[in-house]
Amino acid sequence: MKNAETPVLKLVLYGAISSLGSALMAELLHRQHEVIAILDDLNALTPRPGLRTKIGSLADAEQVSQSVAGSSAVICLLDQSPTLIDSTSATQHLIDGMHRMGIKRLMLVGDFDESSEIYLQGIVDLLTFSELNWTLINSPKGVLGLTIEHFNQISETLEPDLADPLLHLGRVAAGIADELDLNLHVREHVNFVF
Repeated sequence: MKNAETPVLKLVLYGAISSLGSALMAELLHRQHEVIAILDDLNALTPRPGLRTKIGSLADAEQVSQSVAGSSAVICLLDQSPTLIDSTSATQHLIDGMHRMGIKRLMLVGDFDESSEIYLQGIVDLLTFSELNWTLINSPKGVLGLTIEHFNQISETLEPDLADPLLHLGRVAAGIADELDLNLHVREHVNFVF
């Protein structure tokens, strides 16, 4: 139950429809944070307390600034974000849009493996030269078809083959939420593995 002393973050989430995005929404809403999911279709998510939706994309800094206005922090699932053209350009648009709105905290999540080292270095360079308090998180991709309802009822899931992915993605989501709540690993690259 929220009260006047409950610290509440207002978070923008790009990539909310993915399985990790769904796990993050469930975790953040459970912690009583406000979540603004950036979507292509405002009706893609079932309404629930603490959750809002906005149409937006990472196509340019102006759209980003409109999407993130009034928030405390931004979480972007790079490989799951709507209308993502190029991760390096998207990162630059995020930095510019957040800077315009005076928002400092960014959690940038992707599946960065060793084969993407050049691409990753370009993103790290952009982040390093920005004024943002960023955390770059390497997280494996999730399982297709998982929704927020799956993560709200992990113990009641009837599908036994989903138990392990639900548990792992739930733990990754809790770890990302802890990074935000405790302001950990600022300006660092972190690996979340299952």
